[in-house]
Amino acid sequence: MKKLLLLLLPAMFITAKIPEAHLDTLYRSLDPQSISQLFAFYHLYPATSQGKQALSDAWELMHKHRSERRYLEGELVLPAMDIDGVISFVNKQPFETDIELSEDQLEMIESVSDHLANRNLKGHYVWKKSELFSLPTEEVDLSRALLLYQFEEDPLKVRQYEASLDLIALQILARLPIHATNEEKIRAISHFIFHEKRFRFPPHSLYAKDIDTYTFLSSVLDSRLGVCLGVSILYLSIAERLDLPLEIITPPGHIYIRYRKGEEIQNIETTARGIHLPNRAYLGINTRKLQQRNKKQVIGLAFINQASVAWHKEDHETTVDLYEKALPFLPDDPLLKMFLGYNYLFIGKEKEGRALLSEIRDLTFDHAVAKETTPEDYLNGKVNTEGIKTLFLHVDETRESILEKQQKVEAILEKYPDFRDGILQLAITQLQLGQSGDALESLSHFHSLDQNSPMVEYYLSIVSLNRFLYKEAWQHLHSAEELTKKRDHSPYCLKGLRHALRPLYPDPSQAQVHLNHSSIPD
Repeated sequence: MKKLLLLLLPAMFITAKIPEAHLDTLYRSLDPQSISQLFAFYHLYPATSQGKQALSDAWELMHKHRSERRYLEGELVLPAMDIDGVISFVNKQPFETDIELSEDQLEMIESVSDHLANRNLKGHYVWKKSELFSLPTEEVDLSRALLLYQFEEDPLKVRQYEASLDLIALQILARLPIHATNEEKIRAISHFIFHEKRFRFPPHSLYAKDIDTYTFLSSVLDSRLGVCLGVSILYLSIAERLDLPLEIITPPGHIYIRYRKGEEIQNIETTARGIHLPNRAYLGINTRKLQQRNKKQVIGLAFINQASVAWHKEDHETTVDLYEKALPFLPDDPLLKMFLGYNYLFIGKEKEGRALLSEIRDLTFDHAVAKETTPEDYLNGKVNTEGIKTLFLHVDETRESILEKQQKVEAILEKYPDFRDGILQLAITQLQLGQSGDALESLSHFHSLDQNSPMVEYYLSIVSLNRFLYKEAWQHLHSAEELTKKRDHSPYCLKGLRHALRPLYPDPSQAQVHLNHSSIPD
């Protein structure tokens, strides 16, 4: 409480003479491992012995994990520079972006941070985007690479944000023992990001419009708000400085990071304050495994996130440009090829679009159970470009928004009744609107065209169960189980559905087995 009051005191009280005993009390109330609090105390009381001690303490913390200290005959030696600017930078609040460090201040921070582990990466000494491609993936400095792209190789802008990351790393190190374990580093990073500085997932009203903004490393640092990719990039950038090896995992439409020690793994869910979630939480009917990415691929994913915003705004030229920038970092990614192929079609580049879709038409993505059907349907004339666009119409979960999408999908299906993803999207809107009878009809139509979709079989089983069609529910559940088993997958949700069905109606397949056994003569 005293620390909070110190920061809230009016200027007239701050500048008033405070008794020595009170200064001692205030000094002792500081967090002795907080560089920002010690700097703030010095800023308020620079001429006092306590203030000078706080500055000495802060400087000591910044050098805690160095073998070499900047001292002269036991005295603290500060660089010949304005320390106030650094103090303001350390203590800046969210959205306070107008604080810029001078060249001397940047050099000082870079000097006291030159022992951080990312200085051992070749990528830390790259200043041209073109040089990134020739680097081995393990030598990429992730924050440098992303900032070079964001600020078009402007070294001053890049160094400003790298200084912020360096100071964060120094603060985290200040709380860690010498030779800290990787587990201790994870706890310290998570505590700093999610509890001390309170980085959070942005409100839906913000990220739905500007998901790319909350992906940029600079924006995440400035606002302390970030989507899964943005906060994961922040976490990885800090981990690089602390020599903490982490893996980058991307379920469809998501990203998180994890630490592996032998056979044990610790997932770090950056949208939920770094908690561990079991792997099954990220798997689904059509997601059988989790993709591991490298640092170069993460650069490509940042472009993909930006492209999703341009696509949402129907700016397909920009979407294509961003996907093309991502392609060198993800040259074999089938999902990127599919999305780029669609957007080529949207801007009239039919030849290029068809070429990319032809590459993947018969490919089942490695992480998936079933292959994507729209590339094949388009190439076979079962849908046109406008029909593909309806799949990606934005829905904000309001009834009006869902109805609008439903009507547009129905209009496409009047022309292309066998467009499979269109039928599935129609069924989903019907389920969202409580039209279970219509959904059953749509899903049954899909089933008559294609029996290879575990998602459709799962939905058919649930709808049949809810409509007391227990025998049909079991049939579709068996189909979903068989399809996923072929791809070495056993979804947890199918087990839950089986558990829900069993007390309502006996499994017909098990009843038949029992009947066959009972008919065998003694």
